Amino acid sequence: METATKTGMVVLLGEISGVTTEQVNFEQVARDVCRQVGFTSDAIGLDCANMQVITNIQAQDANIMAAVHGGKNEAEYGAGDQGLMFGYATNEWDTETLHPYSHYLSNKLSEEMAIQRHNGSIPWLRPDCKTQVIVEYRNDSGKLVPLRVYNILISTQHDPSVTNETIVEVLTEQVIKRVIPANMLTDTQIVINPSGKFDVGGPAADAGLTGRKIIVDTYGGWAAHGGGAFSGKDPTKVDRSGAYYARYVAKSLVAGGICDRALI
Repeated sequence: METATKTGMVVLLGEISGVTTEQVNFEQVARDVCRQVGFTSDAIGLDCANMQVITNIQAQDANIMAAVHGGKNEAEYGAGDQGLMFGYATNEWDTETLHPYSHYLSNKLSEEMAIQRHNGSIPWLRPDCKTQVIVEYRNDSGKLVPLRVYNILISTQHDPSVTNETIVEVLTEQVIKRVIPANMLTDTQIVINPSGKFDVGGPAADAGLTGRKIIVDTYGGWAAHGGGAFSGKDPTKVDRSGAYYARYVAKSLVAGGICDRALI
């Protein structure tokens, strides 16, 4: 299934198998998710209670279903699609996540903003936001060693009443300094809402579509990408399951000490 959204509406479309529209209230699921994200009024960008929800959901094609399930026991599934899948791992900064440091920090910044928005610590934050972190590295005989965070870019939707000065001060003190280790903040360029006001966001400002920013679901540009999104797909779609397993193999190689970085 895919999801598309624009002003005042969410569109659910795609193919399913194993359940029916009578078993799942897709409209209610969409409204609940929008509420959980924080889109609770038109002023914020989308009103979860009053938005239009359009569904065009059909049964999966019988030929695809037969290719996936036919002639196999319950523990075995065929692939419902084809594609290119990549997995990446690196020990550049820790031995647990084996994830690129710059992309890890970018994700943590977004996560911290969401936490403080939901718990009321920063009440003027709104759901629509993006982060980017650039790390300067030293190449130590092929091994990457993070030296410092060169640049941090945050663009976030906000309540119209808050000033740019307040946004920069609060996000720097309560988000950036909480996430980025102090020893990495050396001559770091911090850029927050460089275009000025960002008080109109969400579907009211821009159309959204499943899988539109797929590189942020993986490694932030550090590795090759086959172009397939994870969201909306079950494991029979190899865009998801194949990428997960390629990541598992890459992590195993790095964790086993065979290499410092691996691209599968």
